This record gives sequence, C-alpha cells and structure tokens, in this order.
Amino acid sequence: MGKRAGAHIVWDWNGTLFHDNDAIIGATNAAFAELGLEPITMEQYRALYCVPVPKFYERLLGRLPTDAEWEVMDATFHRYYAEHRVRCGLTEGVTELLADWGAAGRSQSILSMYGHDELLPLVRRFGIEAHFIRVDGRTGPSGGSKAEHMVRHVGALGGVDPARTVVIGDAADDAVAALHVGARAVLYTGGSHSRASLEGVGVPVVDTLDEAVAEAQRLAA
Repeated sequence: MGKRAGAHIVWDWNGTLFHDNDAIIGATNAAFAELGLEPITMEQYRALYCVPVPKFYERLLGRLPTDAEWEVMDATFHRYYAEHRVRCGLTEGVTELLADWGAAGRSQSILSMYGHDELLPLVRRFGIEAHFIRVDGRTGPSGGSKAEHMVRHVGALGGVDPARTVVIGDAADDAVAALHVGARAVLYTGGSHSRASLEGVGVPVVDTLDEAVAEAQRLAA
C-alpha cells in the first residue's frame, strides 16, 4: 500500500485525550502507601515523573524498587486507577478537535501505554472510536518505554508516512518514541509533566490541545 497523502496524528491517551490527572495522582499515592511512602502532590508528581516508571519510584525511594515491591505497587496503582477513572472525562474540546482533523481529510490514531484491553472499551464509551484508523494500548507487562510500541504502531498504520506524522502527548517519552520512528512531536502541559521538564526535550511545548493540533498541522505540512 502506498503512503497516505495527508498528515497523521498519533495521540497519547492518558493525560492527553483523557484528562485523568486526579485518578493518576490518587493511584500513585495508593501505591506509595504500600511501601510506607508519604503522599505527593500533583505538582510534585509532574516535576518528578519519568519513564520507565520504576525510575520514577527510584527518585522517591532513593533506590529502585525490588521486583516484589514493584509488583505490589503496580497492582495497587492499576486497581485504584480502575476504580477512579470513571470520574474522569475527555480533555476539553477533544471531540471537536478530532472531528475537525478528520473532516480535513487527515488521519489519526491512538497509541497508549495503558493496557489494550482496558483502553478500547474506554475509547468506545466516549463515542470517539470512529475518528481513529487504529487504537493500540500496551500489551505485556507495564513499566517499559513507548519507543518499541511506536515502531509496531506506525508499521501497522497502513502506509502512513512517518515524515508527515506528529505524536501529541504529555510526556517526554512521547517525543522520544516519535523521534525513534522519524516522526515529529508536540508536548502538552496538561498531563503528567511540568512545562519545565518538557521544555528540555527540544520539541514544541503547548498549553492546550488546540495549540497542539495547530502545531501538528504546521510540522506535517
């Protein structure tokens, strides 16, 4: 199959399309409590968060968690998150942005490190699945990097040109994954990272998804 003519956006899910900050910080603190760590604020989380996730825990513990500690914290995090994500919704304006991008003849997809079997029903619940040519969540254990997943995702998109592809996400790892496949990236400050931490990555940083889409259109032109 030949290359698609139009620009393509690969969207991140958590913290980007899905505004789940409250569930994330609650789940993180629930996981910390399992190891006797004090809770942290959203501001502290956004200043310290990094991937792979065990490195984030190392910043707070002063050491990497043991395998047993990681298993307990990871299970606690996902259990708490699943209970509290129901109170979260799409980021403001997402539905209109997705519709407008598609109406202009451009394509888009989702690549998330959230578990695939949990991601798909959530995307469907919000009624936005039809906007995407592909939706991929993480398969296999959690805690890894997004770059290898991006290789498989872009390869499965059916002729999308990486040179006209822009990844929109809220974490430095989104930009690293984009560069890994020869795509561009725009980072959004509304999710898991502070503006200061994102600005060190060397890609455009924006405060709204409207700005992110405008920047993606410019980069993919």
